[in-house]
Amino acid sequence: MADRPLVKICGLQRREDVLLADELGADFLGFILSAGFSRTLPLHKARSLVENIQSSKVAVLVDENPAYSVTAAEEIKAAILQLHGDESPAVIKELRNRGDWLIWKVIRAKSMDDIHRIVDACGNLVDGFLVEGWKKGVIGGGGAKLDLDSRGIHELLPAETQFILAGGLTHENVAEAAASFQPDILDVSSGVESLQGRKDSELMQHFIEMARVIQKEEPRVTSPSPLGDILGEH
Repeated sequence: MADRPLVKICGLQRREDVLLADELGADFLGFILSAGFSRTLPLHKARSLVENIQSSKVAVLVDENPAYSVTAAEEIKAAILQLHGDESPAVIKELRNRGDWLIWKVIRAKSMDDIHRIVDACGNLVDGFLVEGWKKGVIGGGGAKLDLDSRGIHELLPAETQFILAGGLTHENVAEAAASFQPDILDVSSGVESLQGRKDSELMQHFIEMARVIQKEEPRVTSPSPLGDILGEH
């Protein structure tokens, strides 16, 4: 893993925001391609936003059938599928076999049991877990900060998977959050917006600058756990 956490800017809807995030050096750009959400992008618009972009593109999907997920991911040449719903292990396995992309599974964590349950179900099928705060009635984190013990999270996540931290991050708290949770990737959406769906150039720049100076204290090491025997090798 990198010495410093990588950065993902999510919920992008405007070409100018995409270009700036790419220019500022964001490692990942996230696009919501499932219908019904405030930052949803139609596929034709998403395609036009990502032309000539160097950052890795993330297709954010919620309980889609595999055929649509594949179409959406191919439309933006996604390097990663980020699954936000209750996708079954069978669906995840099919998606893994349908393209040369990584898969991140989102965990809206109200308790450690939520993490344990999802890791137990699909820990050997995914490349990363995006862990975010829980908010009633909201599919995404809704700006809710993660309020769980960092050590406990690291003990549950398979060592070979990426740990993506999301939920309520801003340039003002990202250093503290990164020091506490030691994630591999920091994910921000509303924390760099001036209005919903409109990224703020200064907020994006400040967030990325703060993330760039954060030095991870040590590589993540997962303690022995019964989950290791259950999940096997990745």
